[in-house]
Amino acid sequence: MVNTMLNSLDLPGRPQETRIVVAMSGGVDSSVVAGLLTRQGYDVVGVTLQLYDHGEAVHRTGACCAGQDIHDARRVAEKLGIPHYVLDYEDRFREAVIDRFAESYMAGETPIPCVACNQTVKFSDLLDTARELGAQALATGHYIRTAAKGNRRIMLRPIDDERDQSYFLFATTPDQLDFLRFPLGGLTKAETRDLARDLGLAVAEKQDSQDICFVPDGRYSDVIEKLKPAAAEPGDIVHVDGRKLGRHEGIIRYTIGQRKGIGVAIGEPLYVVHLDAESRRVVVGPHEALATRALHLRDVNWLGDGTLDELPDAGLEIHARVRSTRPPRPALLIKRDGQAVVELVDGEHGIAPGQACVFYDAADTGARVLGGGWIDRVERNGDAEQALSNLAEMAPEEVARAG
Repeated sequence: MVNTMLNSLDLPGRPQETRIVVAMSGGVDSSVVAGLLTRQGYDVVGVTLQLYDHGEAVHRTGACCAGQDIHDARRVAEKLGIPHYVLDYEDRFREAVIDRFAESYMAGETPIPCVACNQTVKFSDLLDTARELGAQALATGHYIRTAAKGNRRIMLRPIDDERDQSYFLFATTPDQLDFLRFPLGGLTKAETRDLARDLGLAVAEKQDSQDICFVPDGRYSDVIEKLKPAAAEPGDIVHVDGRKLGRHEGIIRYTIGQRKGIGVAIGEPLYVVHLDAESRRVVVGPHEALATRALHLRDVNWLGDGTLDELPDAGLEIHARVRSTRPPRPALLIKRDGQAVVELVDGEHGIAPGQACVFYDAADTGARVLGGGWIDRVERNGDAEQALSNLAEMAPEEVARAG
């Protein structure tokens, strides 16, 4: 029996004989990946994606994929002595990410474009390009770990809990996971910056990207209104108990859980509880009306063993994460009427359709990522769920009379 030696990326062959495409965003993380793999002797090719017209963002900090970032990626590649290509994915990015983002907001959802970008442009289109370039793997600067299990790879949370990006990568398919490598999963951010300095990279002190790259000033509503002018149609602001409290200038200006800037006051704190795109209603209420007990999911990507259809009748105990900034918490994953439903053991507040729910087998940094799905509908606790159901059946004139 021949014992094939694997290199540091769990690939057969010597590094010198192994081509790796590195997705270089121009930031410190992906630059260190390119530097580390070059130092280890791999045949590294750097690729940077131009995802949108970066003219107005060239001098702006805090966003990825802008003109300055492309320049920085090119400088790093020159320093490392590796080939570097800039690929124009602008049309694909608009179709797969920006347009879907706008449509989701118009439907009263709170989308996460970074997940859609990874799911389509980066881990589908770019991955195909990497294969066309003869690469054995596509490496990125995401903080996540993968490991071999049998003849497939599984996804694990990284060492650095504060940098955990598994929430944004739940939609990675098993086939994509087999081709992807994440060399930073076993490092902390501080260690990554130390490596950047050791490698002599000019981006060692560059700040992390924070904004959504195609939203220059953080005002989502302005971008959506420009793309979809009809998205700013006015409507009623209605209390969860049926009272009409005022008018708004478009549901795209509101998000679930929002408290400030609602535009009405009744002497007690009000929160956005629900966005009804069909009737153009912004539904508000007390904080307790945001309490959520269950999530109905669509487009679930399963990364666990077996298949989703093989869930036990009593459900699977998991840990679920409903926002990137929240830790995984105990939950039960079940199938109900053919749809995946996550029952939250301790409940959550402020969850919105369009967000993601990601599954883990535990809560610690060594936890395995079991997949996740997009939140299609939320079930509120008790009275709030009934009140929202009643309100949905009320015609506009009935709401007006209630006010």
